Amino acid sequence: MLEPDEYLDDEIMDDPVEVQPQDFIDEPPGVIRGQSDVAGQTTDSNQGRVFPCESCGADLEFSIGQQTLKCPYCGHEKEIEIREDAEIVEQDFHAMLAYLEERRRSGAEAEEEEAEHNEVRCRSCGADVVFLGTLTSTTCPYCASPIQRENVHTATFRVPVDGVLPFLVERRKAHSQLASWVKSLWFAPNKFLKEGAQGQFEGVYLPYWTFDTLTFSQYSGQRGINYTTTTGVGKNRRTVTRTRWYSVSGQFQRFFDDVLVVASEGLPEKYVQGLEPWPLEDCIPFTQQVLAGHFARTYDVELDEGFVRGKERIDAAIDSEVRQRIGGDKQRVDNIKSRYDAITFKHLLLPVWMLVYRYNDKPFRVFINAATGEVQGERPYSWVKIMFTVLGVLAIVGTIAFFASR
Repeated sequence: MLEPDEYLDDEIMDDPVEVQPQDFIDEPPGVIRGQSDVAGQTTDSNQGRVFPCESCGADLEFSIGQQTLKCPYCGHEKEIEIREDAEIVEQDFHAMLAYLEERRRSGAEAEEEEAEHNEVRCRSCGADVVFLGTLTSTTCPYCASPIQRENVHTATFRVPVDGVLPFLVERRKAHSQLASWVKSLWFAPNKFLKEGAQGQFEGVYLPYWTFDTLTFSQYSGQRGINYTTTTGVGKNRRTVTRTRWYSVSGQFQRFFDDVLVVASEGLPEKYVQGLEPWPLEDCIPFTQQVLAGHFARTYDVELDEGFVRGKERIDAAIDSEVRQRIGGDKQRVDNIKSRYDAITFKHLLLPVWMLVYRYNDKPFRVFINAATGEVQGERPYSWVKIMFTVLGVLAIVGTIAFFASR
């Protein structure tokens, strides 16, 4: 979300208070020691990720409809446990970078207190996936390639997860959304429209960074004002539009809230960004209980690189606002200098239904926002339909041109 919370024109905010890296050498910012299933814990922490049914002993799974843990065998339900004082808190960006750098310099290893951290790496697409308890799926939820138990490895330290958006769209609703999406596709092959996208949905949590920052920007450019004038004489007389240019400069502040950056490589950015907007106001403090029965992908876009990507979205929004402030009929932006103060971040897990289907032996991926139902994905085209459409348009244009010339 790139909407400004407020504008503070021509006023520069004091530099933020510096946090000393040594303040976090022993404890990363945001980690709450000695407490399980609360904000600030990591998906691969040593807390238990299997929740036994109190009635029959089977593993409980997160129930989307009831928003509880539910036993798939005896139907016993258990409420999600979140501490009353748990909350999602913005984390200091520079303090966390300093902590991570200190760990790298000291060669610190991930702490192994009680149990092995379970992740499995797909050899096809390279995704690192956190899973609960034993490995229950034999295919990668991101590319549908087989994954093997021997690919399980011990996880390294990761920036703690601050919040999670639980699954809100049930599997059958996802199927309904997918069917509607298929029917809405233009130039799709008739066979595909009839059969639809056939495949197995996988519920996955994708890692995201969100960034907040107060920016101060100075800009210079030119405002173009159009005017019309008449040139030529006789048959060559005509009216043309020209532009007068005026120099413009200014400065402004803008606060950016929750700029989203997907923290996984290898996913099609076009479709993943197309899932936005997300109802981030529905996020809850991180609890491993909502991960029960679903995959959770670990981030492979590091925090510092995440802000670089987030800054691209911020800079694009600043450029757009500069053009609005320059005004006129046309704009030329000569220079923009921006400063980014009070940078904070959150590490979130957001829910997605993913499906890999095949059509004519070619794989296609579909992504469904499991909070809003928005569908984005790859699809086949009927080149025969496209060819006939193009020929039809050319025929219409040719007919119009023929009668216009008579």
